[in-house]
Amino acid sequence: MKTPRPPAPRAAAAAPPWPGPRPPAPAVAEARDTSLVLRLGTAQTLAWASSYYLPAMLAQPMARELGLATGWVYGAFSLALVVSALVGPRAGHWIDRHGGRPVLATSSLLFALALAVLALAPNAALLLLGWALLGLAMGSGLYEAAFAALVYLKGPQARSAITGITLIAGFASTVGWPLSAALEQTLGWRAAVGGWAALHLLLGLPLNLSLPRGHAAGVADVAAQAAAPPRPLEPTAAPEPAAEGGRLMLALLAFVFAATWFISTAIAVHLPVLLMASGAPLAAAVAAGALVGPAQVGGRVLEFLGLRRQHPLRTARWAAAAHPLGALALLLLGPAAAPAFALLHGAGNGILTIAKGTLPLALFGPAGYGRRQGWLMLPARLAQAAAPLAFGLALQAWGVHSLWLCIGLAGAALAALAWIRPPPGG
Repeated sequence: MKTPRPPAPRAAAAAPPWPGPRPPAPAVAEARDTSLVLRLGTAQTLAWASSYYLPAMLAQPMARELGLATGWVYGAFSLALVVSALVGPRAGHWIDRHGGRPVLATSSLLFALALAVLALAPNAALLLLGWALLGLAMGSGLYEAAFAALVYLKGPQARSAITGITLIAGFASTVGWPLSAALEQTLGWRAAVGGWAALHLLLGLPLNLSLPRGHAAGVADVAAQAAAPPRPLEPTAAPEPAAEGGRLMLALLAFVFAATWFISTAIAVHLPVLLMASGAPLAAAVAAGALVGPAQVGGRVLEFLGLRRQHPLRTARWAAAAHPLGALALLLLGPAAAPAFALLHGAGNGILTIAKGTLPLALFGPAGYGRRQGWLMLPARLAQAAAPLAFGLALQAWGVHSLWLCIGLAGAALAALAWIRPPPGG
């Protein structure tokens, strides 16, 4: 009698296919994130240095050669800010649909074109056209677009990357002002502007083209996304939350961004004159003003190292309180408080720059982020365009007491932030 053979071992059941890309090892993922932040941060440094920080060094030589008042060039810059505000929502909508790579790469070409027009402009009309084109580039190529690109790639986990690129681009003025000044003094303002245009083609465009193509909003959520029923890819309107509470939060947040950007731009343009109006001599005013940049970077480092464990709403409240505290110190103590004012204003402004990207993400999620961000920042860009003239007139009329205007706006922004409540579990 034959001994029955034991049944052959059954083949192990094949593992179900991973419904999407397998997550990379933690070390590989961290290296990719670091590379992404370095590339995007470098491109943002170039974009800010060659647009927002351009007039400070080149407005006077531009105006002098073309026979214009310097204020005319600053007015053209305000036009660029208005154009960028109007472009922002559409650029964000495109990023929501197609990712940041094509939009940011296109912005590099727009920067190069706009700067080339400026460099070759023989008269005021073409100079105005160049600034308008620069507004198109700014609306599709500065922080809001970069933040939307990161959210498209990383979803709710984009906060650290947003902080990282603001840390790098926080040195845009440190790089941009000396480089623009050196080129202008040696080769003239046209060569300086043309040099920035060339950098966008040789450096900015390759960096933006190197961004990932695919949508990877958190590989840990891929399975859940695959199992979930299909849903519309984009919101049907700019303020996506349909509930009245959601719309109110959007309105409050838009006001906060507009108020804080007005303050930031007003102080950036008029800080030395403001400090001298408080009684500080020129050398002391310049020395105190030089503290703002390092304080901004310091605030962002603080956010990256520790404050990111807090809900962005809490850090935004703390940051919004920094400017009025410094302003009150300057009003009460006089020029002795100028360094404290510069440090508090700079640190708060640095953290608020991050909050402009992370707070909408924390409150409303990644869906439709780019378009929503464009609408949220539209009032802020318009306030930014109005700030130099409006605060300049206040400074002429009231001197250092024009700070009460900023204190009032900051107080209203704090009240708006106090009214906003984080979502459950936030």
